[in-house]
This record gives sequence, structure tokens and C-alpha cells, in this order.
Amino acid sequence: MLKHLFFLFLISLGLSCHAQNGLPDEVLANVELRVENDIHPGVVIGIIDDDGSRYYSFGVKSLKTNEKVDEHSIFEIGSISKTFTGILLADMVIKGELTLEDPLQSLLPEGVTAPTRNEAQIKLVHMANHTSALPRMPDNFNPANPFNPYVDYTEKQLYDFLSGHSLRRDIGAQYEYSNYAMGLLGHVLAAKKNTSYEELMLAVIAKPLGMDNTGITLSEVMKKNLAMGHNGGVEVENWDLTTLAGAGAIRSSAVDMISFLAANMGKEESTLYPAMQLAHKNSREEDAEPRVGLGWHIRVKEGTEIIWHNGGTGGYRTFAGFVKDENKGVVVLTNSTVGADDIGFHLLDPTAPLNKIKPAIGAKIREVIDKEGIAEGIKVYNDLKKQPEDLYDFSENQLNSTGYYYLAKGEVKKAVAVFELNIEAYPNSSNVYDSYAEALLEDGNKEKAIENYKKSVEINPGNQNGIDKLKELGVDSNELIEEIAIDPEILESYVGKYALAPGFVLTVSREENQMSAQATGQGQFPIFPKTENTFYYKVVEAQLVFNKDEDGKVKSVTLFQAGQQLVGAKMDN
Repeated sequence: MLKHLFFLFLISLGLSCHAQNGLPDEVLANVELRVENDIHPGVVIGIIDDDGSRYYSFGVKSLKTNEKVDEHSIFEIGSISKTFTGILLADMVIKGELTLEDPLQSLLPEGVTAPTRNEAQIKLVHMANHTSALPRMPDNFNPANPFNPYVDYTEKQLYDFLSGHSLRRDIGAQYEYSNYAMGLLGHVLAAKKNTSYEELMLAVIAKPLGMDNTGITLSEVMKKNLAMGHNGGVEVENWDLTTLAGAGAIRSSAVDMISFLAANMGKEESTLYPAMQLAHKNSREEDAEPRVGLGWHIRVKEGTEIIWHNGGTGGYRTFAGFVKDENKGVVVLTNSTVGADDIGFHLLDPTAPLNKIKPAIGAKIREVIDKEGIAEGIKVYNDLKKQPEDLYDFSENQLNSTGYYYLAKGEVKKAVAVFELNIEAYPNSSNVYDSYAEALLEDGNKEKAIENYKKSVEINPGNQNGIDKLKELGVDSNELIEEIAIDPEILESYVGKYALAPGFVLTVSREENQMSAQATGQGQFPIFPKTENTFYYKVVEAQLVFNKDEDGKVKSVTLFQAGQQLVGAKMDN
């Protein structure tokens, strides 16, 4: 079964682009490849400069309906919401209702205590620029539904964590991106006004700027225009950030986000402009990196400042930014979990590189299979795989999505053949056996389906789908899962942070014999031992292998998911 994937980047059935004249050729070609090659179901780009505003739309709102996206399509903007929270704080400062130096404690309800360190207090500026020493996520964040993880996090949990937390470093000493801190900031600012975060944001920012299709609660018009989020080619649930709304709950369109940028750039007259200017100003020490305003990040190159933020939720990745004093702003909205920051930065700074997009082998062999049959499609796949590695994207999901393409069309024999080919390519992946078993069952081959579901569960005991399917088929899967007991000292050696990519850290923690892992911007989930150094998730098809040097010291972790490997060096705590 093709599962929701948390860390990675499937069938795009259409490509549309209107008003494409004006996009640089290299950007146009790059975005078209992304949509054609199943990376993004849909992409909408908005640009504002001296020539006005214009929009470029590619792909679809949903792989199920094939309805095209446009500049009015609604996307979750994720952490770009933090810039709204920063402006709300700045507006109260400009109006004299607060100062940036006010302590967080002054905004907390009776009985709630903000942690201190070395007699220093967390100030509002620390909350807005990620130097509060509060963690990225609270340790009492344990979502019942990992595919809508914030919906059940309560105000009581928000304040309980704060009152019971001990800071690990001095306040203001270090940048540590914190969804918790920004969510808490938005919450206490709204509480000061005796309202909700959404109502405060609408009253102060969205409504005055004419952003009629921006909000947290979806209006009927927004629902109609919603671009559905996708993860690994699968349509996923929307995220509902309740208590932590200020960290990433807002939904919007390209048209509204260009209006937002126009106001931030001073191109559209607004009484909010002084607050916006304050939010753009670096609020850290002059030589500290990264530079951060109030919510906004600041990228400096050869004296030029780009004010920006990106966003990501369970099925969306977004970017918004502008060049200070140069009258150019860009919004990039996508309904997949693959980032598009490179597009935004390249449009603002043509020297910034675009990610190289490989043609999808899945699309290529679908074309061959549909014209010449499954045997020829398999031959072409094998022949092309002998060519240079960077010729096509041969990732596991390419064949997996192709198999589901045929399964959805009712062409089961083709699906079975494609999934079997994927097993040959990725014989150590639990997911490919699971998918193959699903197709075999659809084809009426129960015995062979059971055999492959068993293989899938043996490889990854966390494959709950395989376990459930075996139970439905009358098979006890418990005998396939061996309980592993590991020395607590060995478990403790795995605890720490691992840098999987720039800005993407996996934090491994331990509570007695239960290990957990939390990736940047995601929830904390338990992991379970398969061997002494190999652990698996139950909420997603992924495994972690902890790597040791010759002296037995843990030096890195390898994330295995969807046929890909990502190695993260262990960071100094």
C-alpha cells in the first residue's frame, strides 16, 4: 500500500499553465518538469514588481478530479503564518500596547509560569525570533492522528508544558526554530485581546488588506477552491492547528498572498506598514546568523536583503518573499510535500540555483506500456536503468505509483507486473511487497498475497497495513514479529540530534525503554527495535539505522524510506 510519507517527496494527470509568458524560460521548464514528473500535482506562482501582479498556474488541485489550479486556489501556507504572528506583535508595539522587551510572563494567565534561566526571563522578541530557548515542539505533543497532528493539542497542554519545562540553554543565546514558541506567542497575543488567533488575524491583517480568501476556517468559497494536499502522490488530510494556530494554521490563495506582499513592500497603502517595517527589521545581534525579524527571516547577499519565509504542512509546501527596496515579491504555492524554495529564491535572485529535475521513469514506461504492452515497458525500464544514473528518476515511488495507476484503472495484470518489477529493483523494501500483495489479492491470488504480506511485515514489523491485511486473511502475524530487548545504555547512546539536511534535524529521545524520533516540523513518534541498531516506525513506512565508528561511538543515523537513504551526522548537544 502506498503510504503517507513524512520525509520524502506521484500520478499527475494534467498540466495547465496560463499567462506563462513572462516567467524566465529556465523556471517555466523546471516547473513543467515538476508537474509532468509527478513531483507536484499543482504549482501556482505569483509575482509582483514594477509591472504589476501576474500569476502562473500549473497542474491540478487533486489527482482524483484533475481540476486545474489557478491563482484563486486555496493552499495551506504553513509556517508563513508566523509572519502574520510577527506582524500582530509589531502592530501592538507600534500602538503602544506592548514592547518587544515585555516578558512572556506578563501575558500568561494566573497559575502559568514561564521558565527562566540564570535569572533571565523570556521576552516577546525572543518568541518572535526563535531565541526563546523553548524547543521546536513540546514533549507532551502526542497526536492521536499523525496525519492531522495538531488538531488535538489543547490549551491545557500548551500551558502545562510551559510551566513544567526547564530551559536547556540561556535565553537569547542561540537560534532554535520553534513552532511551539510562535504558536504560544499567537495564543497569548489573541488572549490579550480577548479573542481567538483567527479573529485577531482577520481583524488586523486579512480584512483591512482585502484578503477575502485568507483564514483558518474554510469558507464555502475557500472549500470550493481548495487544492488538496498530497504526500507521495497520495491525497492527504488537511492540518488543523488549533491552540498553536500562530505557528502555521492559515490558508490562502496566490492573489491574497500577493496582496499581503504588496502591503509589506509598501506598494499598497496600509496603516499596517509601520508594523510591517518593524517586523522586517533584524531583531538579533548584528553579527548573529541567521538574521530574523519578527517572524520573517532575512537573507543577505552582497548587501541586498531578501525578506522571506517558507511553509510546510502534511500535504503542502509554500514560499513567500521579497527583495527589500527593489519592488519585487514572489509567492510559490504547491500542494505536495516537496519544497519549492529554490523557485522562489531564483525568481528573486537569478543567481540562486534551481533544483535539477530528472524525468520520471514511471511516466516513460506508462507511455510505453500503453502503446506497446507490459513486456515492452519492462524491457525499456531495464534498458534505461543501464544508462547513466541521472538520466531518469528511478526512485521506488516511480514504479509504485505506476502500479497504482493501473490498479485504479482496473488493469490488474499490468499492476501486478509493475509491482513485481519494483520488488526486483528494491528487494529490501517492505512497501513494495505490501503493494504487490495488494495487487495479487485484487487479482484473486490469495495464497501469494499472504506470502508477500508476510514478507513485508518481516522486513518492517511496523507495517500496520500488512498486519491488518494478514489478520483479515486469517493469518496471525505475531509470529513474524520478534520482541527485541536492548540494554538501556545502548538506547541512551542513540539519544541526540542528527542533521539529515540543512535545517532538517531528527531528534531522538528516550523515556525508559521507549525510543522516539521527531523530525523538523513534525510530531514526535515512537520507534521500535528490529535489531540492536535498527528501529522502525509504526505510523509511516520508514526505518532508522544507527551507525557506530570503530570505537563503538554512535556517529550517524541512516533514514531508509521509499527506496532512498538519508544519512544524518550526530550533532554535538
